[in-house]
Amino acid sequence: MNDPFASKIVPLKSGAALAPRQTASALKPLSIDRVIHAAGARLTGSLSPISLALAYLDFAWHLANSPGRQIQLAGRALELPGRLADPQQWISPSPRDRRFDDAAWKSFPFNVIAQSFLLTEDWWREATKGPAGVAKSHADVVAFAARQILDMYSPSNYPWLNPEVLRATAEQGGSNLVKGIRNFAEDIASAATGGKSDDGHFVVGENVAITPGKIVFRNELFELIQYEPATATVHPEPVLIVPAWIMKYYILDLSPENSLIRYLVSQGFTAFCISWRNPDARMRDVAFDDYRRNGVMAALDAIRAICGTARVHACGYCLGGTILAIAAAAMARDRDNHLATVTLLAAQTDFSEPGELQLFTDESQLALLDDVMWRQGYLDSTQMAGAFQLLRSNDLIWSRVVKSYLLGERERPSDLMAWNTDATRMPYRMHSEYLHQMFLHNDLAEGRYIAGDEPVTLRDIHVPIFGVSTETDHVAPWRSVYKIHLLNSGDITFVLTSGGHNAGIVSEPGHPGRYFRTARRYCEGGYLSPDEWTARADKQDGSWWPAWTNWLKGHSGADISPPPLGAPELGYPVLENAPGTYVREH
Repeated sequence: MNDPFASKIVPLKSGAALAPRQTASALKPLSIDRVIHAAGARLTGSLSPISLALAYLDFAWHLANSPGRQIQLAGRALELPGRLADPQQWISPSPRDRRFDDAAWKSFPFNVIAQSFLLTEDWWREATKGPAGVAKSHADVVAFAARQILDMYSPSNYPWLNPEVLRATAEQGGSNLVKGIRNFAEDIASAATGGKSDDGHFVVGENVAITPGKIVFRNELFELIQYEPATATVHPEPVLIVPAWIMKYYILDLSPENSLIRYLVSQGFTAFCISWRNPDARMRDVAFDDYRRNGVMAALDAIRAICGTARVHACGYCLGGTILAIAAAAMARDRDNHLATVTLLAAQTDFSEPGELQLFTDESQLALLDDVMWRQGYLDSTQMAGAFQLLRSNDLIWSRVVKSYLLGERERPSDLMAWNTDATRMPYRMHSEYLHQMFLHNDLAEGRYIAGDEPVTLRDIHVPIFGVSTETDHVAPWRSVYKIHLLNSGDITFVLTSGGHNAGIVSEPGHPGRYFRTARRYCEGGYLSPDEWTARADKQDGSWWPAWTNWLKGHSGADISPPPLGAPELGYPVLENAPGTYVREH
């Protein structure tokens, strides 16, 4: 029987391999090293102990050689008892720190306990800034490690120090702790079996990812969904959505009331969305550029065949936005003018300041991660999730420990939580190329990234760009996303919205408390720093979605009748109903 998913990925030319490798005779000894490194990574959570040691030694030696800095820190430490004894010198947690929100933390003795911790935390924040001469990357690693330790020892994590837990225990006769033990056992069992924590409340194709549509193309890398029209007429330019393959596409098609795709269709657009395949070891050699050639470009070919010669509004989210930017630059280089606009949602194109993810992307760390992925053929979703959780350990780890295991409460299941547990893997070669070429060497921003056979530059993109960033994004910090203004001199409309990497994008009209800032930089307009941009941008309450669709309409032609679903005569038949097959792969 023929494999319906037989490979169509264009192989890289000789010499374009992931990294220089020695001859076959030298391969076996090198493989021994890689096997040892991959095995050791299981003990360190895939973190490089060498990288951590180098950071610590750099910091420690410079501090040891800085007696003035030592005296300064010792003086600040000696001030702590006096500050603790004087309530006027007490400090407040940051606005995002919810650990001490309960009113009982303001009463004795818990207020003293909380202040003792906050003052200690403040001292360590100052201490880990590093003396002169320490590499910034090493100082950041030391500060990050100190924060992880402090977060672990927060008094809010201990039942005998947390007044909220003590109150619940007294009121419930300890049943909250019994429930917590049960919750802990359930989570351990779920982790061991690979189960999903939402307990089946949200099922793909039943109550999430249910916007009507058809699968009109499939290759070994992705399925293309064409959504059914919801209006009598549509704009002639269809919209292609390119999600990140680090996530399932339906983050943009959750429940009907917060589905960006459903909203887009309701506004008179013909929408297409890529649904990436969840890689396994068989896809270990898929390259980063394959996602452009056999993903974005293959999808554009299908859309043009189905919709005729109309140009396409292309929209990329996160990593999907990065590959879309590369594709748009390559199309401009090759004089392909089939794009009408480009929208980048929380997508980085310059990785010189990518936030705390950079802590995991030095040479030593990536060498270890390469060996882990080489051994497996992919990067497992749990390995990625652990890194992301550490970036926000208060919110994503310790607050949940307190709520689930000490208070005995379960978070109410939500579609976003269910999607978050439906994680994907990353092919070995693709992810290694991405980390090395983007995070480590910043090749795209500096004109060294090769798409096909030639380098690309984002300066070549001459279609209007709509960029969206989110205020509290820990994956693609908004100031990093904003750097598109430095890489392209064209017409850029930029939005900074409330929320984080996911919740800020899934920000439907009517969602309470949402707001956004927006400003347009015209073609060849002057550059504003992020702070200047924030001061000048127009702030509006509500969702940014209407602003985006209005922008799309402003770059669209007169309405036409909806195109057919698929084009079987051109090789794009309807294969099955959305959401298709790939989104259900685990």
